[in-house]
Amino acid sequence: MQLRHWLAAGLLGCALSAQATDIALPADGAWNSFDVSDVLGPGDGLGWIDLDGNALSFSFSVAAGFVGQLTVVDAVFSGDVFSVSANGGVLGNTSAAVDSYLGGGNVGYDYDAALANSDYSRGVFNFGAGSYTVTGALVASAMDEFGQPINATTGALRLTVSAVPENGTLALLLAGLGLLPALRRRAR
Repeated sequence: MQLRHWLAAGLLGCALSAQATDIALPADGAWNSFDVSDVLGPGDGLGWIDLDGNALSFSFSVAAGFVGQLTVVDAVFSGDVFSVSANGGVLGNTSAAVDSYLGGGNVGYDYDAALANSDYSRGVFNFGAGSYTVTGALVASAMDEFGQPINATTGALRLTVSAVPENGTLALLLAGLGLLPALRRRAR
């Protein structure tokens, strides 16, 4: 139990930057971190929080003609799984994770390394045009040496936005692909 308290304090103390309760999530593909701590968080303590222990949400908009892709990843020790919600509705959970708390598979706060390592939980969620507020909660935790959930972790999310191809552009692409076999036969 004491270890959980120290780990929770250490995770929050080592976080890269303080965040307000509602973060405007940029669509630049940069990672934005969140924390979880059943010692410092409100309610059951398993929702995403900022460094002050306040509930944390991320807001963004996707313009008409564009699609958004939100990537969520676990960090530090693997073994954590998050439930992700948007506008009050559950989008789903991040993938299953291999518990590396005792195995030493720690990537620290390198979210790209965590995303590249299949032991870490991750989820990709797609969004159409609209405005969204995203929240999350820890639904499975890495276990300590006594087999108890640590319930203190960090993770991150990032947003990328890209244009949806127009129908004319898509038709032209398909027509070009259709001509490739004819051009190949002619070249022979």
